[in-house]
Amino acid sequence: MDFYALKAKTINGKEFPFEELKGKVVIIVNTASKCGFTPQFEGLEKLYQKYKNQGLEILGFPCNQFGSQDPGSEEEIEEFCQVNYGVSFQMFAKVEVNGKNAHPVFKFLKKEKGSLLGSSIKWNFTKFLVNPEGQVEERYAPTSTPEKMEDKIKDLLLEATAS
Repeated sequence: MDFYALKAKTINGKEFPFEELKGKVVIIVNTASKCGFTPQFEGLEKLYQKYKNQGLEILGFPCNQFGSQDPGSEEEIEEFCQVNYGVSFQMFAKVEVNGKNAHPVFKFLKKEKGSLLGSSIKWNFTKFLVNPEGQVEERYAPTSTPEKMEDKIKDLLLEATAS
């Protein structure tokens, strides 16, 4: 499977083809509104604001599979993210990231970058960093803050502009 062949529904119900991400550095993260890691929205938004004009995209996928920490509707989730964290990066419709109903995006990401505990995602705010060629570069645990990704993001953005 090719990263750019993937697609997903935005939080507003529009189809988003990943081919629009060609040449960009992409962070994909499964999010939750009522999680101890929820404040990571702030760090993700700071990264987005700092690097979006250089080619960084962030895709947030709400997920209610871990402790039922995102039970709200898409509208409630979107409002929560904007009001509390000023999220302006692209949020998507709620998905499952594990199990037989896992969204194809997460099936792809887990296949490309498993973790020490296998391929399944263990909790909210697992982050995947995709390079401008559509390859999964890194997988970050929920405990890794967005700020820990910054050096790798800068390197990938530099490589993208150099080529």
